[in-house]
Parts: sequence; C-alpha cells; structure tokens
Amino acid sequence: MSAGPLVGYSSSGSEDEDEAEAEIEAATEGLTRPGAGHCRRGQSPDPSQRFPVPDSVLNMFPSTEERPEDDSAKHGGRVRTFPHERGNWATHVYLPYEAREEFLELLDLLLPHAQTYVPRLVRMEAFHLSLSQSVVLRHHWILPFVQALKDRMASFQRFFFTANRVKIYTNQEKTRTFVGLEVTSGHAECLDLVSEVDRVMEEFDLTTFYPDPSFHISLAWCVGDARPQLEGQCLQELQEILDEFEDSEMLLRVLTEQVRCKSGNKFFSLPLK
Repeated sequence: MSAGPLVGYSSSGSEDEDEAEAEIEAATEGLTRPGAGHCRRGQSPDPSQRFPVPDSVLNMFPSTEERPEDDSAKHGGRVRTFPHERGNWATHVYLPYEAREEFLELLDLLLPHAQTYVPRLVRMEAFHLSLSQSVVLRHHWILPFVQALKDRMASFQRFFFTANRVKIYTNQEKTRTFVGLEVTSGHAECLDLVSEVDRVMEEFDLTTFYPDPSFHISLAWCVGDARPQLEGQCLQELQEILDEFEDSEMLLRVLTEQVRCKSGNKFFSLPLK
C-alpha cells in the first residue's frame, strides 16, 4: 500500500518583531555628537560624526540576523518542513475533529497494538483532516488570506464523511510516519473544499494541495519511516480491531460544520452553511 503525504506543522513569527525593528531605528536616529559638525537644514550629517549608540540601547533589541534555535529534540524529534524565519507564520487549513469518549476508547485499543511493532509511536495531541499543505504567510497577509477563505467557503453546505480504513502515511521528507484513518465516504465533498482552498493558495502564490489526496485523520505518529514495520500484518490487525469495535461505523461518521485555519498561534473558524 502506498503512503500518502501529510503536512508537518510549525509556527513562527510575531508582529512584535517588526515593532522592535522600528523601535531600534527610533532609538538610534539623531544620536549625533553635540556641537560637532553642525549641518545646514536639509543636509545629512557626516556618518563619521555620529555619536556611538550605547550598548544598553543596542542590547534592548535582538539583532535581526539572529534566528531562534531550531532544536528538534525539543519537539519530539520533529524536523521543520521549512526553516524558521522572522515574520513567517506557518499556516494550515483543515477540518477539525472533536474526539468523543468512544473514539478515545478505540484509540486506546489501536495504539498499544501498533506500539508492539513500533514502540516509539505516540498519540496525536489533536485530530483533524487536512485541506492544505503547511505553507508560510507573512504576518500582514494573514487577515486577507483568511478573508479570502471565508469568501470561498460561504456557499458550502455541511456534510458527513466517514473515516474507517486504517492506513499508514509519511510526510514528504519521510522523516515522520503516521497511523491514520482514511476517508471512505465524503471524499468528493472534501475534494470540492480543497479546490476552493487551492484557489486561495494560488491567489497568494502559495503551494496547493497534493494532486491525488488521501484524506485522513491521523491517530499517532513517530519519527522516521516506520512503514516496513507497520504495513502488512500490523495494518491488517489494526483494521480488524477497528471493525470489531462496537458502533465503529457510526462513531467514525463525522459531521463537518466548519473549516479551520491555523496561522502561527492564531485560529480562525470558517462556518459552513
């Protein structure tokens, strides 16, 4: 079974960074040596005559060349899909899935069994169905981007989808592996949503979604490519556990009421009709 790609997540950037840079300019502007090299109105002073900026002022603001430490050990071994840069906000469009108690009970059966094959698997902290890759937005484009999404989503009706087929995925770089539930009904409606999201991506010159997506809800993940251990016998046994779980058919039938966009640490809800 081939593995479909899944986007990674990261967040970076803050509006405070641009404000800090502006404050640096304001703090350092006009600090010239008193009484030396007076200038006529409209004439710039000689740069050699500028008074040196005190260290106490310079240390108030981090250098614009500094970059945050990107230590994968602090993120469970995950590697960024793209480098952290000032002012960049990792952005992702998806359908949220609110896990009910019965869903977590099913996961409590699936995950320990999968861990007998790959012990390093860990449960996802939240559950969703991706409608976009993870892309980078500059801070000042976030609100126009979200508004464009809202305009595209305004005419969409709510719909049901079912995700009841266990499948193994990796991200494009094959640095992470996921155990997921693939969508078996509602695929056409998800494609329609992706088509509109892709149009917004194109408007902002961003990467569109995969050409033949396998829509799914990820349950667990691990670092590295664990497909050889998880596909085959393990995958078959996981599917049997799911099929035998009481009321799994109704449990995994999901009503889609909203599209959500996450940009950095900001969340935006786009209700469907």
